[in-house]
Parts: sequence; C-alpha cells; structure tokens
Amino acid sequence: MRARRARRAWRVWRAAAGAAALVLGIGAAPAEAAGLRPTWTVAVVDQASRRVLVLGADRPAALSALAGPAGSDAGRGVDRRPVLWSWSADAAPDLADLDPGRTWALPDEAKSRVRQGRRFLVTTASGGLAAVVDTTTGATVWAVDTGSANPHSAELLPDGNVAVAASGGGWVRLYAASLGPRSTAYAEYRLPGAHGVQWDARSRRLWALGDGTLTALRVGGTVAAPTLTADRSVPLPERGGHDLAPVLASPGRFWVSTAAHLWRFDPSADRFTRVRLADERAERDIKSVGDEPGSGRLLTAAPDHAGPCAWCTSVLTLHRPDGVRYLPGAQLYKARWWTSWGSGA
Repeated sequence: MRARRARRAWRVWRAAAGAAALVLGIGAAPAEAAGLRPTWTVAVVDQASRRVLVLGADRPAALSALAGPAGSDAGRGVDRRPVLWSWSADAAPDLADLDPGRTWALPDEAKSRVRQGRRFLVTTASGGLAAVVDTTTGATVWAVDTGSANPHSAELLPDGNVAVAASGGGWVRLYAASLGPRSTAYAEYRLPGAHGVQWDARSRRLWALGDGTLTALRVGGTVAAPTLTADRSVPLPERGGHDLAPVLASPGRFWVSTAAHLWRFDPSADRFTRVRLADERAERDIKSVGDEPGSGRLLTAAPDHAGPCAWCTSVLTLHRPDGVRYLPGAQLYKARWWTSWGSGA
C-alpha cells in the first residue's frame, strides 16, 4: 500500500498538467549546453524539526513524508531514505558556545555554495544564528550570533567572507568570516526590511533586497576589513521584498518575490518583469524561489495556511510543468534546489 501511495505521489511530483502554467519570457538553457544535469534534489528548512534537510526526488520512495524527530509520532512508519543529508545547530557540538537552543530558533535559510571545490551550507535562523557548514565533514566553518536582528538570508563570497541580511536589524552586514570561525568583524549597510543577499560574479556586486528597494553594493576594503558602498538602488515595483535568487537559466538576472507577486529583474535595464503563474494565488507571499539548473523548472515555497504558523507550509510547489510535493508534519519556510552553483574559485 505504501509503495502504491509513493508511486501515486511521484506521478503528482512529476505531473505535467498545465505545461504552459508559467510565462517566464525566457528559455531554460539546455542541460547539455550548460554542462549541467537536473539535480532533482531539494534543500528545505523545516522549522518543526529545526533541521535543514536535503531531499532526493529521483525515485518514488522520495515522496514519503518527512521523518519527524526521533521518538515523535511524525516519524513513525515513515520511509527515511529520502533525506540524503541533514544538519541542525542543535546537534552541532562546535556551536555549543552560541546557544543554539536560542539562536537556532526558526531556521529560515539554506543555500548550497561551492567554493574552492568544496560544498557549503549557508544558513540563518530568526533566533540570530548565521553559519557556514562544510557539508562533507559537518563542521561549522564560521558562525555568529546576530542577537535579535532576525537574520533572513546569507551569502558566501568568493574570498570566504559572509554577507547577512537581517530584517529586524534593518541591515546588511559583510562579516570578515575568512579571519576565523568566530570572526565578528563586519562592514554594515543600513537597509530597512533586509531580507535577501546575493553575490553576482558577473558584476562583482553584492545585491541586497529590502522592503522597498533592490540595492547593488560594492565590496571594497580588504578581506580582513571589508567595506560596503551602495552602487545603485532600484525601487521595487511594490513593497514587501522577500526573496532574492539568481535566474540560473539567464545569468546576471534575479528572481525577486514581494508580498503579492513574483518578478524577474534585469540589472542591465533596471527593469522588473512580472512572472505570472497558472494560479495567481501562488504568486503571493513567496518565501523562496529558484529555477533548477538544466531543466529550468521553478520551485517555490509559500505559506499554505494549514499548519500551526502563518508563515510556513508543508507543500512544495513546482511550475512548468506544475507539480506539488506534500510533506505532512513539516513546517517549511524555504526550499531551494541543492545545486552545485558556486560563489567562485
């Protein structure tokens, strides 16, 4: 029976219903031309279990429900094989000094970054923690407690420093993380409602998303003492900026989500183009968005208003073609393709 349900769920996940569901205005780069293969692997931030989980989706069993914490009802009878890798500050002995019981509350970001041939998890939590984790060893490369600033996203730069966006603090900081695992030296740029940061190797700018603007920041100074200077700032088409991510099928452009809609931004023209989904309701309050390398398929996470929190979901949504993945018992905030996209050599 379980296998039959898994196969049925797999068909939903791969469903091609509504193939013209998303009008992007751009074409996905063919996998062969880009030298990439579709990953079918997704990282989710699950606030229920306080874990970042990397989920495989290349077989029917991968559609089983998320396993809950050990001993919980949510984990009983659940196929745990879909979780390819997981991490939690609660289980990281090298973070004990940063009080993960407090600082790891409500994890809200999970990015895959590759630097100098090694893959890292870049993560934040509303409780104040920002961290970079070596996914091979599980060791924390760098971490800091930002206090009550409510960090919402972070980015690993090519030189090893780390940018953090904090909505409560109203700032973007560039930490000199390359100096050591607890380096707290930073440069700061004030940005009300800061929610997203993204390094763009083409322009060598750090893009930062606030409540009402998208700003390109010039990184100056030295690795040990960096500086941040606004290069230019573009007003959003509407307020409520939340997620900022690269359009992998069109390098140099960005996905931008606001409270009501999804947009694509072209820096060369300072132009926002609205992205229309099949169901307009799916465009609201998107917490994370990204296209899969090679296939160009869009993955979004947005509140489903069916769980215990107004900002989380147990459903991952795919577009072009449409599909859904149900993870009962999960309280997901963001979901991202677990790509090999890197921050530089």
